[in-house]
Amino acid sequence: MVAVVQMERAGGPEVLRLVDVAMASPGPGEARVRQTAVGVNFVDIYFRSGLYSPPHFPAVLGVEAAGVVEAVGEGVTDVGPGDRVVYGGLPIGGYAAIRTLPAARLLKLPEAISPRAAAASLLRGLTAHMLLYRVFPLQPGQHVLIHAAAGGVGLILTQWAKRLGAITIGTVGSEEKAALARAHGLDHAICYRQTDFVAAVRDLTGGLGVDFAVDGIGGETLAKTVTALRPFGIVASIGQAGGTIPPVDVHSLKCVSLARPSVLAYVSDIKIYREAAASLFGVLADGLQVEIGAEFPLSEAAKAHMALEAGKTTGSVLLIP
Repeated sequence: MVAVVQMERAGGPEVLRLVDVAMASPGPGEARVRQTAVGVNFVDIYFRSGLYSPPHFPAVLGVEAAGVVEAVGEGVTDVGPGDRVVYGGLPIGGYAAIRTLPAARLLKLPEAISPRAAAASLLRGLTAHMLLYRVFPLQPGQHVLIHAAAGGVGLILTQWAKRLGAITIGTVGSEEKAALARAHGLDHAICYRQTDFVAAVRDLTGGLGVDFAVDGIGGETLAKTVTALRPFGIVASIGQAGGTIPPVDVHSLKCVSLARPSVLAYVSDIKIYREAAASLFGVLADGLQVEIGAEFPLSEAAKAHMALEAGKTTGSVLLIP
């Protein structure tokens, strides 16, 4: 029997329950992984709350984890027992001590990267790669606005954008979070609770606005972010941590563009997935920092969700089986 965090229905954090389930041997094309660290992401909250629909109930959440391969099924040759691996993307099922999944999703972990760092950075790093190389191929000297700059995606995105020569502007919820973001390379921190971030962006860019903005907050923030763009700028809406995304009137997009990219769709292509992961591993080996803001036992997945939803965390959040 294997411990997993399961939900019988959509709802609040209270629907997450630790249970023991039987674990089948890996079938053809599959591998069984004993997990050492599991990433907690906002997409998990979207599945839990019912905003996204899991394929079935009972459901096990989780789209990112690191561990060690225990066994492989017929036809699997790229990984074998004893390999250190990490994975990100669908299918869900990562909130588990041991998991069987398609072996094609597994990435061998370079020796220089710890399982905790890998589980805390893979999906967030793949998101950064998608944004900076696919959605908006960033050029040196361009201005980037990053909401929740002290969060897991925000800290990785800030560092990567700086490596590409960007001028980074980020919104944060407190002076403590501002200090953390600056320590990771953020050029300008805006405490949005005290300051109108659109006005601040205009001041910092000589009235022009930013070339690229990344919004994982949603709600009213997205509409305001559109007004912080310079002509022909792009805003990428990647989440709705702060509220449902309202309908967008295309007439409000005056000489700017709105993108709605999905990292889960991005990494569904195995070739792109492996290339983006290799790029991430390269910048991690070159010194990109991974901030782990909180760790919870697997049994306390509900507490991890509550902390993430309340905005009480910085960096990445992990579950430890």
